[in-house]
Amino acid sequence: MLGVLSAAAACGTVQSPSTATGTSSAPAPAPTAPAAIRSTCEALGQAYQKNMAPLAEALTKFVSDRTTIATAQQSLASFATAVQEATAASADPDLKSAGKKAATQMHAKSTDAKFFGTIKTPKDVEKTLGATLTGWLSPVTSRCS
Repeated sequence: MLGVLSAAAACGTVQSPSTATGTSSAPAPAPTAPAAIRSTCEALGQAYQKNMAPLAEALTKFVSDRTTIATAQQSLASFATAVQEATAASADPDLKSAGKKAATQMHAKSTDAKFFGTIKTPKDVEKTLGATLTGWLSPVTSRCS
């Protein structure tokens, strides 16, 4: 998850590295992306900030109440849509393609009952919000760093 936050920070969207959980003491990288990429990365950072807490909340609730699967699935689908919308108008074709790839993968997982079946404990939620989400978003975050 820190990698995703660092990528968003590279675009100037994260206020302070100390606001993220599990942060390191390393300073956020300076914005180096060209303006066309930077604006898309800023939109991605905003999508991340807007959708991360609702997804975390939905997954946490799902662990204790399995009947809330529809809410968890919708939260992930909304996150995917936000990623798609943030990258759809990008002037950078690689970033646009990466956004579509990440959103498609997230949308697919949002309807995958087997995927949600693996989320049974708070540690599973942490893994999903950390390594799994970072993997899904890696095509876009690599362009924004």
